[in-house]
Amino acid sequence: MASNRCVLLADSHHGLSEGVRRLLATLFDAIVMVADEVSLFETANRLQSDLVVVDLTLARGDALGLLRRFRSRFPDMKVIVVSNYDSVSVSHSVLAAGAHAFVVKSAIATDLLAAADNVLAGKSYVSPRVV
Repeated sequence: MASNRCVLLADSHHGLSEGVRRLLATLFDAIVMVADEVSLFETANRLQSDLVVVDLTLARGDALGLLRRFRSRFPDMKVIVVSNYDSVSVSHSVLAAGAHAFVVKSAIATDLLAAADNVLAGKSYVSPRVV
């Protein structure tokens, strides 16, 4: 386990969040969970975490706008976006909006930790299932 590392998990689906939290607990000392856009920004401002994992559906409308605003306000935070969508165009749009990684929810159990490792090492990551 990495020492004193913290991840912010932003997902409005509690069931998925719990599973993701358990995965992330193998790499991080602290996992802070939020369930809405306002809490994401407030908590990120207070926490200054090493990594943010955000569900693309957290935004009630403009998800790419949310990502751009977040990256503008917190340019040093590493961001992994998780999504139900597995298309190349969505992954490209997410990366262009500032995410460091894109993970398809159907592959989260196998891809999330690899994405976190890559992002923390300064690399980008896209789930191999993206078609």
